[in-house]
Amino acid sequence: MPPSSTRKRRPLWRRGLRLLIKAMVLVALLGTGWIALYGVVAPPTTPYMVAETRRLGAVRQVWRPMEEVSPHLARAVVAAEDANFCLHSGFDMDAIRSAIAEGMRRGGSTISQQVVKNAFLWQGRSWSRKALEGMMTPVMELIWSKRRVLEVYLNIVEFDEGVFGAEAAAQHYFGIPAAELDPTQAARLAAVLPSPRSRDAASPTTVLRDRAARIADGAATIRADGRDACFAR
Repeated sequence: MPPSSTRKRRPLWRRGLRLLIKAMVLVALLGTGWIALYGVVAPPTTPYMVAETRRLGAVRQVWRPMEEVSPHLARAVVAAEDANFCLHSGFDMDAIRSAIAEGMRRGGSTISQQVVKNAFLWQGRSWSRKALEGMMTPVMELIWSKRRVLEVYLNIVEFDEGVFGAEAAAQHYFGIPAAELDPTQAARLAAVLPSPRSRDAASPTTVLRDRAARIADGAATIRADGRDACFAR
């Protein structure tokens, strides 16, 4: 009897499973390499910026290292978006529990999660995106410093329609470079997040002024209690 007739073929599902595992390993390696690259190189753009450029024709964004961004803005953004940024490893479990308790009416995403979503993934709510975000966030936290995470965030977050990053936002709203933002201006910029298209940092409503005042207080608090230690210089 020929040898080929005695050899059992692997079941089709096993071959499919092996191919799936290989594909997942390849994606993981490529994703890790991409994250590592952006740990040392300024992201030239993001998927969301590309989409907005197609829609609007152009967007405004100028990369600035942390040394050229007002520390008032760094603290204000952390106070507004993720007060425990320096204390967690990518996920704030208290914020997640609060979001679940409130029926997901408020977000529980940390700055780290937002960087992964904005720099590497697509917008919109989907389980597939959240799954990738959940896998990539700890990898980024392992490879990047917290200061680098915040630096990238401050350069890619949207502050108005087609206006991305601290430098473009400071010029857009106040006509000054990001390095010159004072505490009040910084708090107003942070206050437009996470809904920049419905808020105006230059002409704030009473509600936005109140929010900015609370953010300014929060920024002072995290400076006083040392929760800015991972990014302050």
